[in-house]
Amino acid sequence: MTNEASTPAPVRVRPEIASLPPYKQGKQAGADAFKLSSNENPFEPLPAVIDAIRGEITINRYPDASAARLRARLAEKYGVSSDEVHVGSGSVALIAQLLLAVAGPGDDVIFAWRSFEAYPGLTLVPGATSVKVPLTADFAHDLDAMAAAITDNTRAIILCTPNNPTGGTISTAAVRAFLAKVPGDVLVMLDEAYAEFVTADDAVDGIRDGILTEFPNVVVLRTFSKAYGLAGLRVGYVIGNARILDAARSTAIPLSVTAQAETAALVSLDNEAQLKQRVAVLVERRTQLISALRGAGIMVPDSEANFVWLAFGDDTMAAAAAFEAGGVIVRPFAGEGLRVSIGEAESIDVVVHIARSVVDTLPEGHPVRGLA
Repeated sequence: MTNEASTPAPVRVRPEIASLPPYKQGKQAGADAFKLSSNENPFEPLPAVIDAIRGEITINRYPDASAARLRARLAEKYGVSSDEVHVGSGSVALIAQLLLAVAGPGDDVIFAWRSFEAYPGLTLVPGATSVKVPLTADFAHDLDAMAAAITDNTRAIILCTPNNPTGGTISTAAVRAFLAKVPGDVLVMLDEAYAEFVTADDAVDGIRDGILTEFPNVVVLRTFSKAYGLAGLRVGYVIGNARILDAARSTAIPLSVTAQAETAALVSLDNEAQLKQRVAVLVERRTQLISALRGAGIMVPDSEANFVWLAFGDDTMAAAAAFEAGGVIVRPFAGEGLRVSIGEAESIDVVVHIARSVVDTLPEGHPVRGLA
């Protein structure tokens, strides 16, 4: 049987694309396991959202290519014009559009590492080069090092806050100080996919804090996938300078946001009070999980997202196997750590039990060992 992965394509593929591994989705889980690998919202969609989707049956017609209703609603919500809102099939698609608009061969894109695993691939597709700036020892963005990495070739910078997969945020003051060092013609993306889960008072909110007004080269990305629970419908948005968003609109795949996705997002905004209650429950579960893990002698960084980070280092894959054997599917990053999503309430004790059993096998001084 032919190994398709090792068989050359029958056409000329760019070498860098041929060697680029496809995006790896969080592993699926069986019916008897907790799926904590993809940062999904464990709650089912609101009944009103389900009813609205069922009523959106004209799938024989194309959707509104501009998602005008949703853009208008988001513009009203955030006090901007509709031209300053662009909707796409998830925030990751919008990042791809923005990078296609500003970066190409010979250009650099700077981001922290580790951060969202799609960034390197999204950078490579237009032919640009990733400049990965290591996180600090406490898993924070090293903004001084990122500023020092800026050159004449820099076209874009991505700040992921809360950072996926480590969970930390960047303060408003730190972002402002950093942006003052960035040339005004360099695009800065604030990737705030987990913004709704943030409770830290000093964490940046690019829209609320006036960052977009002060720095017109900045855009803010948000999504309906996480807090709003619409991951399967793929809808996100970016807010920023209309001319920047026009460039992104020019690179977008037409008609990629379905009518069902737009309708579900609109109804979700109509029912934000209920959704915020669900987010509050997930934040409380996050607090419980972090407290329980630390109480079990496990080092867990502060998280403002809907996941936690366990720095198992070289023992990561063995730890992931132990979690899977115990009925919990997590997201491993080989040689670095595990990301564990906040899920069902019943998963908390199971996660703590498995994590403790793994940590008990590790030597004293291991980075994931905390103080019990």
